[in-house]
Amino acid sequence: MDHVSPQRQLDVGHARVIKHYFHIAKPGITAANMIAIAGGFFLASRGHVDIPLLLSTIMGISLVVASGCVLNNYVDRDVDRLMSRTRCRVLAKGLMSPCVAVVYAAVLCTGGLAVLAATANILCAAIVAVGFVIYVVVYSLYMKRSSVHAPLIGSLAGAAPPVAGYCAVSNHFDAGAVILLSIFILWQMPHFYAIAIYRLDDYAAAVIPVHPLKRGVPATKRHIMGYIPAFIMAALMLTISGYTGYRYLCVALALGLVWLAMARMASKGSDDRSWARRLFVCSIVTIVILNIMMSMDYAAPSHTDIPAIVASYAGMP
Repeated sequence: MDHVSPQRQLDVGHARVIKHYFHIAKPGITAANMIAIAGGFFLASRGHVDIPLLLSTIMGISLVVASGCVLNNYVDRDVDRLMSRTRCRVLAKGLMSPCVAVVYAAVLCTGGLAVLAATANILCAAIVAVGFVIYVVVYSLYMKRSSVHAPLIGSLAGAAPPVAGYCAVSNHFDAGAVILLSIFILWQMPHFYAIAIYRLDDYAAAVIPVHPLKRGVPATKRHIMGYIPAFIMAALMLTISGYTGYRYLCVALALGLVWLAMARMASKGSDDRSWARRLFVCSIVTIVILNIMMSMDYAAPSHTDIPAIVASYAGMP
């Protein structure tokens, strides 16, 4: 029988613990948010990128996002055991103490907000803090298990990272921030609805009141068909308002129309879950490319702000 030295056993144990800390922070979600943070940051920078600020902004927001993910795992550890895609999560399997997870989340959140306040600005830190509270307290602790409208509230938290990335540069909650907020909220709704249809059995097992369970798959499809055109219009507003160029406009329109065409492919008798999975993948591709384009095809700096846009629509001087 092979002999394993005590030191080797200790090293393996440490590696396993580190792996648990890594996975409980949902690295996939954290990495996806990094792309959105960079998109907002580059959009506001308009070609004049402050690299140290970019790195500290991504690090600070990512730490807070990771903290929210840890606390979401803590809150959902009971229902995670009931769902096939989540039953192997660290807390669901009892591989980490819940108290340790809460302390870990507190350290991540405190560190992230401190980095943002010290290197970016208070507005950026405040947006991230509000998004954190919405995600952990309003969405995870309350609405996820009690309301079919929980994804709409969760989408506010999901839109915070790109908006915070934008405000880290601008230090103003201007029209660009409002448009970014709208884009990411309107993108997340059909994105989540696609997940809910694709993973319908899991949500049913955990008794999570997602829209397809409470209102039915056909009604959810109609909602998807309403949100995607709204998302397209919001995405085009970046060019209409002078924040991006026409290359971005063309790509955003093409992406939106492809996503909409895929949504329209759903019909009676079709495999809803396969369709929803394809729609989910399409949503990921759409938002990644959109972030890249808004980073690259920025327009010349302007002083567009919310009052000016409101005045222009109202016909005021």
